[in-house]
Amino acid sequence: MDSTEQNTDVLVIGAGMAGLIAAAELQRAGLRVLIIDKSRAVGGRMASRRIDGATFDHGAQFITSRNPRFATVLEQTRQNGALKEWCRGFSGREDGHSRWCGIPGMSAVAKHLSAGLDLRLEMPVTALQACKSSWRTQTARGETYTSAAVLLTPPVPQSLALLDAGGVVLTPEMHKRLSAIEYERCLAVMAILDSPSSVPRPGALTLNEGPIAWIADNQTKGISSEPALTIHATHAFSLEQWDCDRMESGRSLIAAAAEWIGESSVKTFQVHGWRYSKPLYVDESPCILAHTSPPLVIAGDAFAGPKVEGATLSGWAAAEMILKLRNVF
Repeated sequence: MDSTEQNTDVLVIGAGMAGLIAAAELQRAGLRVLIIDKSRAVGGRMASRRIDGATFDHGAQFITSRNPRFATVLEQTRQNGALKEWCRGFSGREDGHSRWCGIPGMSAVAKHLSAGLDLRLEMPVTALQACKSSWRTQTARGETYTSAAVLLTPPVPQSLALLDAGGVVLTPEMHKRLSAIEYERCLAVMAILDSPSSVPRPGALTLNEGPIAWIADNQTKGISSEPALTIHATHAFSLEQWDCDRMESGRSLIAAAAEWIGESSVKTFQVHGWRYSKPLYVDESPCILAHTSPPLVIAGDAFAGPKVEGATLSGWAAAEMILKLRNVF
């Protein structure tokens, strides 16, 4: 084996919720598991960012739970100090369901769940290749990973691109099914204010018209020491503005948010583009076995639901599927 080649039982590509949850489950079952991700931090769209003295959740804003098993995970995370209840509804309409957020940001939840896992960050994958009884995964940094099974958890278009790059041929039905999964785009503005905003408690609003879908005050939310707004654009605005100057798009969204900025002034702002914000269409299965021998499973929030809980349920389903195929390892 080449010095740049490493071997493991299961290679998990993607360190979002589906990947982390699946990896932990497989590791508990006694398998050697390695997670690789192209980003600098775990969590995927459960992302937080610091700008000067302000903290922003600029991806997923909160977590809800209906599943008892997932509720247990959230309670354990809360007990470990990485999660708190934010509120039970927005715009003055409480519905009794807890909205949870990470401490000191949403990324803290993923960091907590990644503890004890073998994880390599800033490791972009360029291609997957199926051998007789294993997978060879190549990265942009020149490493090669050999594994008995692979779990793919990136957004589906990215997963399909990796398979195409490695010459992995799916059945026409499978390719059509996966290609049908599309995602909303979202331009996210992170704006630091010089004084508190006019966003009412608990610190967020869902809007029904105009270019803004969501606006949140991270200070009122309790994660930022300074007034800091996260503004999420609608899919329509984001798609229309995607290839335009990001700062100009940001200024347009800030202007549209004038009512909630109030008497404050924007000191500085940044714009992040989420190409795969959330799936427009969710597959009927919690995960997909795309290749049987060697096993290749595809999972994520496009399969069990476009929320943090859905990604988690998909991760558990993927781990269960891989364990059932353990005899082919």
